[in-house]
Amino acid sequence: MSAPAPSTLAIVDAEPLPRQDEVLTEAALAFVAELHRLFTPRRDELLARRTERRAEIARTSSLDFLPDTAQIREGDWKVAPAPAALNDRRVEITGPTDRKMTINALNSGAKVWLADFEDASAPTWENVVLGQLNLIDAYERRIDFASPQGKTYALKPAEELATVVMRPRGWHLDERHLRADGRAVPGALVDFGLYFFHNAQRLIDLGKGPYFYLPKTESHLEARLWNDIFVFAQDYVGIPQGTVRATVLIETITAAYEMEEILYELRDHAAGLNAGRWDYLFSIVKNFRDGGQKFVLPDRNAVTMTAPFMRAYTELLVRTCHKRGAHAIGGMAAFIPSRRDAEVNKVAFEKVKADKDREAGDGFDGSWVAHPDLVPIAMASFDAVLGSRPNQKDRLREDVSVAPGDLIAIDSLDARPTYEGLRNAVQVGIRYIEAWLRGLGAVAIFDLMEDAATAEISRSQIWQWINAGVVFEHDGKPVRATAELAREVAAQELAAIRAEAGEAAFAAGKWQQAHDLLLQVSLDADYADFLTLPAYEQLAG
Repeated sequence: MSAPAPSTLAIVDAEPLPRQDEVLTEAALAFVAELHRLFTPRRDELLARRTERRAEIARTSSLDFLPDTAQIREGDWKVAPAPAALNDRRVEITGPTDRKMTINALNSGAKVWLADFEDASAPTWENVVLGQLNLIDAYERRIDFASPQGKTYALKPAEELATVVMRPRGWHLDERHLRADGRAVPGALVDFGLYFFHNAQRLIDLGKGPYFYLPKTESHLEARLWNDIFVFAQDYVGIPQGTVRATVLIETITAAYEMEEILYELRDHAAGLNAGRWDYLFSIVKNFRDGGQKFVLPDRNAVTMTAPFMRAYTELLVRTCHKRGAHAIGGMAAFIPSRRDAEVNKVAFEKVKADKDREAGDGFDGSWVAHPDLVPIAMASFDAVLGSRPNQKDRLREDVSVAPGDLIAIDSLDARPTYEGLRNAVQVGIRYIEAWLRGLGAVAIFDLMEDAATAEISRSQIWQWINAGVVFEHDGKPVRATAELAREVAAQELAAIRAEAGEAAFAAGKWQQAHDLLLQVSLDADYADFLTLPAYEQLAG
């Protein structure tokens, strides 16, 4: 790759890792520093704009489609046609980029692997750097390895491997181990920059390209920033404009009102939109947390994709994507099959099938799973609708009509928060945060693969229920959600974990720390925008 002579380098401030010099090359660090110099100031402005918009939502308790961009919604335009490697996306598997997962995901039979540096990966420096190294090794076919138990892992032939779509961190997170111009570089630019610099040409040579999932986008202006980054990056390494393709996760309530504008900003680089369920619910609570009873969400497991406001969101997404020639990708099947309980699997597999049947029937072009055993189930649902066609973008869903209020009609769902829902939120929150603090971002809890988004919805619901004065039924009598009740439930859960794990294992973990952090972000009067911000300060490595 040819590139301008480096003017400054991003400075690494971390203990050395094995083979890090293959990732943290002088040329790659110069590229990351240039991204930082050119684009971090705009990132900062956009984060400030998020705060202003949230204050406006707090004042009005409403959202609407943007009047200033009506001409884009009414215009006749399409995104660039999908490259061959991204034209059939009927099943996508998600997961972090550790060595074993890299091989298993690529071999899974899914069409796409979301290689995750975001919510399924705790951002230790080791995960950040070695995850990049694992992807390079995969493209060079030198990733085979044996586990300590003697099991061997090796890649299948190239034509059988999933296409990689890499997800960098969201805009809000900085990378403390990489600094330029006297400050930490945004994690998004570190993840994107290292991956793009090392792999753009490698992927072109493999008949694919540098493809990305963009997380936690809140506005079309944030999509515009990414588009400008793509334009600059492609020129920097000398590859054709339009080689990069991005799929945007519509996982914030504000982005749901700007789907067309987001596709428009990225149109030469757009591949589609995805319906990210847990972060979407988290975003609703975060933005409307002080909007009163009308915006109180029930237990997270009671909010299915058939809830009226969730139907409005997913149907609008399909219609928007297909109108503009983009792929519409459905939500996550997070179930983790049990090796011990066939009955649990049977019930769960039926739910997964029903969910994927619904998505395929609604017009989605593909969907997500968290485990290789779910790939065949999801594949069958989409095969039944698609047959040999790569997608169903010809289904324009012109029957769909979504009014602004439909997307935030939370009270259209006939369900209420429960005491058991509070207990589950505490359980999942403590167990997930404990694993995250040990460097694990994708964690199996109660037969579900949880990532940071599920911890965010857990702590947000505790916060909302307390501040809205929700009353539960418990042991036949009403109990108000209070900080004291949350502390009591958390203490019970911590004691239960200690008894379950045993004293030695409990002491070796980060359970008390996780318990304290969950209560901090659930009970503080000042609601933390992201759990991962205070958690990152406590993350070792």
